[in-house]
Amino acid sequence: MVTITMMAICVAMFVLDWVIPKDFIFQTFAYAPFLTESEPWRMITSAFLHSTDILHIAFNMYALWILGNALEPAFGRLRFTAIYLISALAGSVGVLLLSPIDTPVVGASGAVFGLFGALFVVQKKRGGDVRQIVVLLLINAALGFIIPNISWQAHLGGLIGGALCAVVIAFVPPSLKDKRNLVQWGGMGAVVLLLVGLTIYKVSTFPTFIIG
Repeated sequence: MVTITMMAICVAMFVLDWVIPKDFIFQTFAYAPFLTESEPWRMITSAFLHSTDILHIAFNMYALWILGNALEPAFGRLRFTAIYLISALAGSVGVLLLSPIDTPVVGASGAVFGLFGALFVVQKKRGGDVRQIVVLLLINAALGFIIPNISWQAHLGGLIGGALCAVVIAFVPPSLKDKRNLVQWGGMGAVVLLLVGLTIYKVSTFPTFIIG
């Protein structure tokens, strides 16, 4: 349900970006670091946009479908939604910390990499083989450096954010199992606070322009 909903939103925004003139969708919802203080919601909304290249959205939707079908049943709808959105935020934080201030970004790849990170953690927890996941991550990481206009910064941020969320969900100490929900949601809340803290710090370092 959540996976299909996320895909539907991405596809709808892609169509609207084609239909509405004057690049309205991109200009309204895309993210760039210099917009963080004035329009912070773009750190999330940009994860539902894609470039006009059909391959961009096609690859991300395929990956989301595969990963969503594996992880949504494992985590449940609410936790899966939280991991996806936190990973999207973490991807934007990665761009904020590591990219030039005027770098525009769109795409679900930060959130998708977060799901890759979560899948790695789940497989590790279950004692499964993680070699295929590592190979896929390395291939996609390499593409971020080889193919232009792919944000490896968003990939890295999303990967770390998704992995951290999965860790706090999967590795609840046995002594706290009776408080599992509190620990899991509190842990994900702590990840969000970390991302917010990094955002506030980075924005505070932006140059101040004085006119007049």
